[in-house]
Amino acid sequence: MSDGAIHLLVGTTKGAFVLDGDVDRTRWSVRGPYCGGWTINHVVGDPATGTLWAGGGGDWSGAGVWRSPDLGRTWEPTKLTTGELDRWAAEEPDFAESLGWTDQVAPFGEDFSQVWSLGRAGDRLYAGTKPASLLVSDDDGGTWAKVKGLTDHPSAQEWSPGAAGLVLHTIVADPQDPERMWVGISAAGVFATEDGGVTWERRNDLADPADGEGNSHPAAASDGHTGFCVHHLERAAGQDGLLYQQNHHGVWRSEDGGLSWRDVTAGLPSTFGFPLQVHPRDGRTLWTVPLNGDTEGRYPPDAAAAVWRSRDGGGSWEALRDGLPQEACFFTVLRQGMTGDRRDPAGVYFGTNTGSVFASHDEGDTWTEVARHLPTVLAVEVLEPEGR
Repeated sequence: MSDGAIHLLVGTTKGAFVLDGDVDRTRWSVRGPYCGGWTINHVVGDPATGTLWAGGGGDWSGAGVWRSPDLGRTWEPTKLTTGELDRWAAEEPDFAESLGWTDQVAPFGEDFSQVWSLGRAGDRLYAGTKPASLLVSDDDGGTWAKVKGLTDHPSAQEWSPGAAGLVLHTIVADPQDPERMWVGISAAGVFATEDGGVTWERRNDLADPADGEGNSHPAAASDGHTGFCVHHLERAAGQDGLLYQQNHHGVWRSEDGGLSWRDVTAGLPSTFGFPLQVHPRDGRTLWTVPLNGDTEGRYPPDAAAAVWRSRDGGGSWEALRDGLPQEACFFTVLRQGMTGDRRDPAGVYFGTNTGSVFASHDEGDTWTEVARHLPTVLAVEVLEPEGR
């Protein structure tokens, strides 16, 4: 049986870290950095086995997925593309020898520079990349293939990059039906498959086209669509078609699997933000971290940090500030920087670009800084080991 420990899997600009928490979620220790100092955009884990996967890379290293069989204590990379390092080392034997570099096969050449997201659907592991494509592995990350139904989507020539580039940053699966998945691409929108990735449907329509009237921001809803610069996507557990998204211009709810979206931003202090987290049992409870705006600095409004919670599916919102900095707070919480556990009461966690991780074990009522001075935090996920 599990000893009740809980782990936060943290991706940063200087490798992966693991925060080990006790059964009460009050004491935490930090391990890392891992993964050779790579930029790690996302770390996920298998609660049944303790296996972890970390996706990342960059122009220098090329892209890849690292795998750990032992809760992050040891890691091995699977290289997917080449980078500047490989080109330099191939031409300079002395440099290659000094780094211990060997000429490895990169199955995707120079197709993409980073892995941005990871997700599991049944026995399959998926990875989203920059530029946007979706990869799938049937052997726990040992080998990978492109999901051509999405890569070759008829709309692909129309996809435009967001500020961070054209990235596939969110992968959401239905745990009851692994053939059913959703992905988020900036700035191409939400795509869904009902057949395990063979075919994909673009799902960005407004439930009420009037929601898009009167907006002048280029990323705002218009022409019957939510706006294609989706920042994050979450599925509500136990709710067949209930999804939420934070996009570049608001928070939106869908009750039909993304076929139509309704604006639920009213009550928040701004329309701009990145992360979302949905309660593990109550699909009408969710949390987000609004920022002051895309061109105003991207920090909490009035430089006072708050997590905003809704208990009614976005119908109303309340600010949760206890334990969070209320003066001179200029951090950003990025799109994969917020997560939660499945305990009762549910825990909520977020990391900042200033290297802090905050935790709440009472559904956001109070907060504690459980790590500080890490590199820029790009992603936080929870692993709650099962009996093994």
